[in-house]
Amino acid sequence: MKHFYPIAHNAQNFTHLSEDTRELDTSTLLVQTPSNAPFVQAHLAKEPKTPTIHALELYKLLNLNLKIVGITGTNGKTTTASCIYSLLLDLGHSCALLGTRGFFINDKRLKEKGLTTPTLLELYMDLAKAQAEGVDYFIMEVSSHAIAQERILGLEFMARVHTNITSDHLDYHHDLETYRAVKNSFFQGEGLKIINRDDPFVRFNPTNAYGYGLEHKSHLSTDAYSLHPSLSAHLSFKPTPKAPPEHCLLHSPLIGRHNLYNLLGAVLCVRLITDKPLEDICACVPNFLGVKGRLEVVHTSPLVVVDFAHTADGFTQIFSSFNGQKVKVVFGAGGNRDKSKRPLMGQVAVTHALKTYITSDNPRHEDPLDIIKDILEGIPENKRPSVVIEANRQKAIELALSELKEDEILLILGKGDENTQIIGDALHPFKDCQVVRAFYKD
Repeated sequence: MKHFYPIAHNAQNFTHLSEDTRELDTSTLLVQTPSNAPFVQAHLAKEPKTPTIHALELYKLLNLNLKIVGITGTNGKTTTASCIYSLLLDLGHSCALLGTRGFFINDKRLKEKGLTTPTLLELYMDLAKAQAEGVDYFIMEVSSHAIAQERILGLEFMARVHTNITSDHLDYHHDLETYRAVKNSFFQGEGLKIINRDDPFVRFNPTNAYGYGLEHKSHLSTDAYSLHPSLSAHLSFKPTPKAPPEHCLLHSPLIGRHNLYNLLGAVLCVRLITDKPLEDICACVPNFLGVKGRLEVVHTSPLVVVDFAHTADGFTQIFSSFNGQKVKVVFGAGGNRDKSKRPLMGQVAVTHALKTYITSDNPRHEDPLDIIKDILEGIPENKRPSVVIEANRQKAIELALSELKEDEILLILGKGDENTQIIGDALHPFKDCQVVRAFYKD
């Protein structure tokens, strides 16, 4: 895709930049990236005089000087990034947010949902747009695919935030060790790092690394916290052993222990990059109402919650938010994606739920019943009586709702605020939340 961006390079004027050798003309400057390098080299062999730059030149060529914050992790990227963005806006900063939910500048959406981290040239164009709008901070989600494919090549991050590393995308990374290594590679430099110290799988360069956690004391710690009915905690921040600690109370309308982790990561990041008092930052936390499709309460009495969780660890975190309560769950697993997580998701679900409804979740080119069979492999025979199979997602949700009692909770997991169901190559309009609202409206 050609991007309009008037620019001068080597005494030539261009109106567009492109990564695609098929789009070239006299007004387009070719950008070589790690992903298109073979095509660029083949083109230059035929047309050696083609004006070309390497992606590493983009940061300087575009005169970028934004304060970029990158967030990566298996779970929590979107909520943590959105919270950092919200806090910075409330503190009076001009801010951009790029990730799963789209591209925003100062609460205005410029692009709809796309890849968690876009292609390299599109990312640089978003950065240039943000800078032209006078943005101070550029907050972005960083996926494992983007790290592995070098789609963040050349970026200068002011801070890097780690949420957690569990298991996902093994269809791409092939094994857990490789996936963890890719995620951890993001934290090997000497720049500012914000690390979840309760994560046993994180590996990082200790220089300029600051930690947060619930279980382990670190730079930002909780002296006490409560998860019910919503989140509250007493926080202590101690940047160095000799520094006097800062204390404050944190209150949030969000629910769930994992959201407390997300808030801690966001608060610590904002404290470090702005140097604003912890108390001022925590005063803004109640204004952050969360992200649609992330522990979103769609109905109360009985309680129905929709969440994007689509890994075994994500399931565990969600269920832990409702310990001691009567919980039922509806979920499936994506087709043509990591198959290794399917039985693990099934195992976690039946361990915590009174009743489990297994259905479809973007089956793509796989038979939904084959995906369900993979999920069932993680479910012991003695748990099978509490499992219902219904491949039609709408029917599965409606069935679960019809059987839900007032003192029970229904979790609908996997799709969050997605608005389509992918079957084959077709995108069928579908939203979990709409099915729930339509059911209770009737």
